[in-house]
Amino acid sequence: MSSGRSESAAGPVSRAEYCVVACAEAWRDNGEVLASPMGLIPSFGARLAKRTFSPDLLLTDGEAMLVGLDGSAEGWLPYRRHLTMVTGGRRHVMMGASQIDRFGNQNISCVGDWERPSRQLLGVRGAPVNTLNNPVSYWVPRHSLRVFVERVDMVSGVGYDRAEAAGVTRFHRLPRVVSDLGVFDFTGPGHSMRLVSRHPGVAVEQVRAATGFQLAGADGEVPYTREPTAGELALIREVIDPEGLREREVRG
Repeated sequence: MSSGRSESAAGPVSRAEYCVVACAEAWRDNGEVLASPMGLIPSFGARLAKRTFSPDLLLTDGEAMLVGLDGSAEGWLPYRRHLTMVTGGRRHVMMGASQIDRFGNQNISCVGDWERPSRQLLGVRGAPVNTLNNPVSYWVPRHSLRVFVERVDMVSGVGYDRAEAAGVTRFHRLPRVVSDLGVFDFTGPGHSMRLVSRHPGVAVEQVRAATGFQLAGADGEVPYTREPTAGELALIREVIDPEGLREREVRG
């Protein structure tokens, strides 16, 4: 049985490189929206998407400037304009998640009971506004039972079940979740999480065992995450991340 692993002329494709490509795919066909990647691999993915199949993406320095492919300033993005894009659904964020459940509720605030949590995390931050006003995807570098849970300890980012219950679905959309094991969306029953693809070298059973709830689509044949093209690999290795920082975040 094939492991699904691939090799390019420059050597084998690493798990981290599959993750970069999978993150880039989150912005495919988005058009002229502001990409807001949070984290190393998502940032590499956004830059890869802009250089290849999503040239209209807008990238920011995180402060007040729009930046080009080389990092130079190309325009001014004042706070008022930024907020207009956010509240009108013209931004696509890729956030992290300390916990995430089957309907996409995300927690980055605390672990354990609210009255006496066992661990304090980042806090809610902008997660509610992000999830209710513009598309939000998630990146999880360590897929485990501690992250993919039946029920999050606190809701920071709003999932499909809670958005529907509150009647705030106009701009609410969770396109995908990318982890070091595979790619997921929310097209399962009742907008539940579905396994879309597994990265080469990953068994479906491995994904199921690391997930604390039943995944839609994980009972039959699950395809591998798509291969990067030769051009994409060259961009990742020579232009976007020549120092190989991706390999520190994701290890095969």
